[in-house]
Amino acid sequence: MRRPAAAALCAGLLLLAGCMGPAGQQRPEPADGRAQDPAHPAGRPRPPVVDHVPTRDPVVFLTYDDGAERAPRFVRLVRDRRLPVSMFLTDNVVGPGYGHFARLRAVGASLQNHTLDHPVLRGLPYAGQRAEICGQQHKLRSRFGVRPTLLRPPHGADDAVTLRAAADCGISAVVLWRASLGPDGVLTYTRGGPGLRRGDIVSVPSGGTASPTLTDRTLRLLGEIEEQGLRVGRLEDYL
Repeated sequence: MRRPAAAALCAGLLLLAGCMGPAGQQRPEPADGRAQDPAHPAGRPRPPVVDHVPTRDPVVFLTYDDGAERAPRFVRLVRDRRLPVSMFLTDNVVGPGYGHFARLRAVGASLQNHTLDHPVLRGLPYAGQRAEICGQQHKLRSRFGVRPTLLRPPHGADDAVTLRAAADCGISAVVLWRASLGPDGVLTYTRGGPGLRRGDIVSVPSGGTASPTLTDRTLRLLGEIEEQGLRVGRLEDYL
């Protein structure tokens, strides 16, 4: 056999076998430029991090954090307005108030993951981040029979390890926000100019005791949304 033909045959066999070639030669990095971690083999796609959803629909998305405020009046508002809100729950904040969120779920709210103990995830090792995320997945599943697909990292702080841990816990998207409703009911924006835009994700954190109630702040926000020709969409339908 001629030498060029033998070389071609060997190259073909190497391609079919997925060989590394000579001992010690590293595989090429993945197409996204991140080296593969041998302790965390590729396979689960890392979830996207979103604060806005590209859409032509005139919708924005209302997301509520922590679970500290538990008012029956808010449940009635969600029911009467048929608001498809997303509740990101922290276990050590919700505590004995899971019954309130069962009622919210019954009137159309979705329940999502905000970790067990509300730590800053960024910078924590993989095991710690996975325990916080997967632990709350298990809590919500045992309480409500649901397995969340969305994660809001506390304080909006995430890193590459967060995405790895989130993927391993069954999370499909990490949700931040472009607009946030303050305790005084005023919207602030993380980027871009002021004013709501279609596809914006709005964060509504728990307010202090001296602030307007969660229901009052939501009513004011709904008025602003309607004035701009928008409506509330269900975030889970767009991610």
